[in-house]
Amino acid sequence: MTRIVLWLLVINLGIACGAGLYESRIIIAPWIAAARRGDDARLADVGREFWAFVTTIPLTLLTLISLASAWGGSGASTQWWLVAAGLTLIERTMTFGYFIPVMLTLQRQQGPPLSQTKATAIRWAALNHLRTALTCSAWIAALRALSVM
Repeated sequence: MTRIVLWLLVINLGIACGAGLYESRIIIAPWIAAARRGDDARLADVGREFWAFVTTIPLTLLTLISLASAWGGSGASTQWWLVAAGLTLIERTMTFGYFIPVMLTLQRQQGPPLSQTKATAIRWAALNHLRTALTCSAWIAALRALSVM
């Protein structure tokens, strides 16, 4: 059963890493460029259903299950698995504590972008690179755990 949990974590982290890179380059980058120019750019729904049902809920559950599964283990595989789960836990905490609430607020903005709104959007995008890096690093650690299991 633990092998299945690790496999599912690897698959879900891979999806989250790829989707995060896509979102950063294809969706968020043009929106931020428009905000910097002062254009009345709106960020459309960036796929809340995708993020909620493909990554947010499953990844959060898999992270908690992974921490519980790997906590009592020993060996190189367990250490890499704990690194992957720990990095993902940090990323999940950031996602629920900052990224989701701020994105929902930015999507609800009406009228021309205010300087404060622009600054918030630019800060969100910059911090999103850190979140994507955490996800991709966790994916690499989970792959390593799977390879030495």
